Amino acid sequence: MTSDLQLLTSQVCDIARRAGAYIRRERQHFSEARVEHKHAHDYVSYVDKQSERLIVEALRLLPVEAGFVTEEGSAQYADEQYCWVIDPLDGTTNFIHRHPPYAVSIALIQGRQIVLGVVYEVCADECFYAWQGGGAYVDGRPLSVTRHGIGEALLCLQLPYDSEAYRPVACHLVSVFYGRAASVRMLGSAAIALCYVAAGRLDGYVEKYIGRWDYMAGALIVKEAGGEVSSFEGSPDFTTGNSVVASNGLIHAELLEAIATAGS
Repeated sequence: MTSDLQLLTSQVCDIARRAGAYIRRERQHFSEARVEHKHAHDYVSYVDKQSERLIVEALRLLPVEAGFVTEEGSAQYADEQYCWVIDPLDGTTNFIHRHPPYAVSIALIQGRQIVLGVVYEVCADECFYAWQGGGAYVDGRPLSVTRHGIGEALLCLQLPYDSEAYRPVACHLVSVFYGRAASVRMLGSAAIALCYVAAGRLDGYVEKYIGRWDYMAGALIVKEAGGEVSSFEGSPDFTTGNSVVASNGLIHAELLEAIATAGS
């Protein structure tokens, strides 16, 4: 089964790269006039939608009977044993503003188990991937989380679209960790933030009010790189929720403690 998953992951990487190439081409002549507003500060464009169609069509050709959970709703899940979870363009706001990173994210799940995850960073042309029990990689190189404590940690504290609900938590987390950790960053792509934790480029990442398509692939990549992933409440069963905490494991308890004291 491991060899089958490895081959399937490689095929999904090819699909993610093809979708990324399409996104990169469209960015060269993209017009903001073609942007639609889903919610306040939450955008979508024809690029998101077409990328999703390309991915779904390609995944249907693979030897896996699976449904689909997609951000833009171009395919459906009908309680199949397996399910593809797809974000065709994670970081749309970054894409619109020509500000990296933005990515394609594809995961395969079975029940609440993430079987494989692929994240392709379009601007850097990097493909991060993992399959269950097989380790985590970027373009063939193994990934491993850091061993930094909180004083050396570079943290990603994202700002989700639900600003009114999350503002008290965000302000509290910045207050707790600004000056205590090495530094704090905001990337604008949940999928890439998770991959950067796996790659040791970040030590921790925190975000709430996000969709499964945002984090599912990246979460497996973190876990296979030796990191820890949970919900805001600390549960390792995070796959049906809307919050994610990912870390190198050493600072996880401190991240959860800060979240708990924010009353989130």
